[in-house]
Amino acid sequence: MPSVIKRVQMFTIEASAKINLTMEVLGKRPDGYHEIRSVIQTINFCDSLQIAPDKGIQFRCNMPGWTPEQSLAIKTVKSLQEATGCAKGAMIKIGKRIPLMSGLGGDSSDAAAILRGLNQFWKLGLPQKKLLELASQLGSDVSFFLYGGTVLMEGRGEKITPLPPFPHRWVIIVIPDMPGMPGKTQRAYNMLKPSHYTSGEITERLVTNLKLGRGFTTSELFNIFENVTFIRSAELTAYQSHIIKMGAPNVHLAGSGPTLFIMLEDKTQAEDLLMRLKNQGMESYLTDTRVCL
Repeated sequence: MPSVIKRVQMFTIEASAKINLTMEVLGKRPDGYHEIRSVIQTINFCDSLQIAPDKGIQFRCNMPGWTPEQSLAIKTVKSLQEATGCAKGAMIKIGKRIPLMSGLGGDSSDAAAILRGLNQFWKLGLPQKKLLELASQLGSDVSFFLYGGTVLMEGRGEKITPLPPFPHRWVIIVIPDMPGMPGKTQRAYNMLKPSHYTSGEITERLVTNLKLGRGFTTSELFNIFENVTFIRSAELTAYQSHIIKMGAPNVHLAGSGPTLFIMLEDKTQAEDLLMRLKNQGMESYLTDTRVCL
């Protein structure tokens, strides 16, 4: 009797990393959060999630040190199950490329991918508005990753406004050889003083330029966390200085770090710089300002 091969239904979804093109803190709110204005951009540097049928909820990940308990993964699944009453299971395999606690938003992006992926895989039919409601309970960056592309983030991070696409640029990501620290974003906020607060005009200028289709220069990039992170971390400052000496025209902090990024318009220039960084033993990747395909 011939054997029967059973096809296993598999669903694959990509989870993009992000960089902050601007990151302004306007002040501290009465609820204890900080009021922010930030233009955020997804980049074509991604984790890949595969979802398959399972009796319960199972996770597998290729990256050492990743656990579902320390990530948003379990919380995301439980939130979706509680909101819908769905009792189905799933095996979620996460192929991580985005380093842990790197400032690139990998955990939040994975959470958004789990929401979108399970919504389709379990055929729940939840509209974007409901997914955004669940995402806002998990973290402000999760809401952003449900949009992707170029967005304006305001309030404490819960106000998301899609923007016209950012002009295409090549982006070199440099992962410093220093451990990511849990709670680093909160510590970065705690280091801010009133003198670090800005009015939001830097972000507004970029938003206006994007809406009017004007050109872009890297002088428009701004991240308030650079004002505290580079001062407090001699090691990270040394990385930045060394990369500039190697010919990088700009070096910026991704989120609250420690990842650094360089933005370039010319691909040949980007590839040449990438090779020099790699020859120096730096963990570096070339990507661009696109959503993962």
